[in-house]
Amino acid sequence: MSKTTTRHSRKNRHSTKNGHSSRNGHDAHTKKTGDDHKASKNGVPSTAIPPKMRRKEYEAALAKLQGELVAMQEWVKASGARVCVVFEGRDTAGKGGTIKRLVERVSPRVFRVVALPTPTEREKSQMYVQRYLGHFPAAGEVIIFDRSWYNRAGVERVMGFCTPEQTAQFLETVPAFERAMIDSGIILVKYWLEVCPEEQTRRLESRIDDPRKVWKLSDMDLKSYGRWAEYAHARDDMFAATDTAWAPWWVAHTDNKKRGRLNIISHLLSQIPYEPLPKRDIVLPKRKTSQGYRAPKVMPREIPTLY
Repeated sequence: MSKTTTRHSRKNRHSTKNGHSSRNGHDAHTKKTGDDHKASKNGVPSTAIPPKMRRKEYEAALAKLQGELVAMQEWVKASGARVCVVFEGRDTAGKGGTIKRLVERVSPRVFRVVALPTPTEREKSQMYVQRYLGHFPAAGEVIIFDRSWYNRAGVERVMGFCTPEQTAQFLETVPAFERAMIDSGIILVKYWLEVCPEEQTRRLESRIDDPRKVWKLSDMDLKSYGRWAEYAHARDDMFAATDTAWAPWWVAHTDNKKRGRLNIISHLLSQIPYEPLPKRDIVLPKRKTSQGYRAPKVMPREIPTLY
């Protein structure tokens, strides 16, 4: 990690640890950037959309950040740190694509993605957060929640899967729950990914005829599409109740997918107090001689070489 990146990381960590991120992290960010931000149609401040990145520029920036993620991984393993990253946001906002880039160059034994299905009847009878607890990080792990316990404040509320009283109870108790996570030593980072209505429509339409994406277009997505304003109200209530000094929400505008991914990964690195470990001097050992080995005359079946 470069000295510039290290200084930037330390500055951000110092700000967060001393509570300067405020109860409303996105509000603090808005004040800092002043007139550059304007209120978007969905109510979350956003910057003017910059031009799309060229693929080479994007891939070069991503490669550097993924190298830093590997350094972070080695620090997590060596220090026994426990990291929990929550991804929430609008449908099609890019949670899956961002998570894919986060984990594609790191060890699945350290970085684990948790995307829980619909709760079973047994899980519905449990304490609400109970089914998430078993996935929390142990020493040397980074757990990434692709949607999380905040389902109760979002989709469950909007789609009527829980009562208003259950949502209110959740919003009242979750700050203390997350405070207990922090006090136990877990590093918790929460992201909300936001897109504009027009971009969401474009992305959903692109999934209809694309065989690679059709699995992403669920019945729930279709039902949720017409409830944009209801999700906005649910999001705002969630921010008001759970955007705390110890576990702030961080809003990422992802109308531009490439820039959104890079910004999120860069910010996540700034929230983890890692330092790169000394580089090891690695020399490949000499291979032993064949010691009389002979390949068998008959080998197992080989796949067709179509390409």
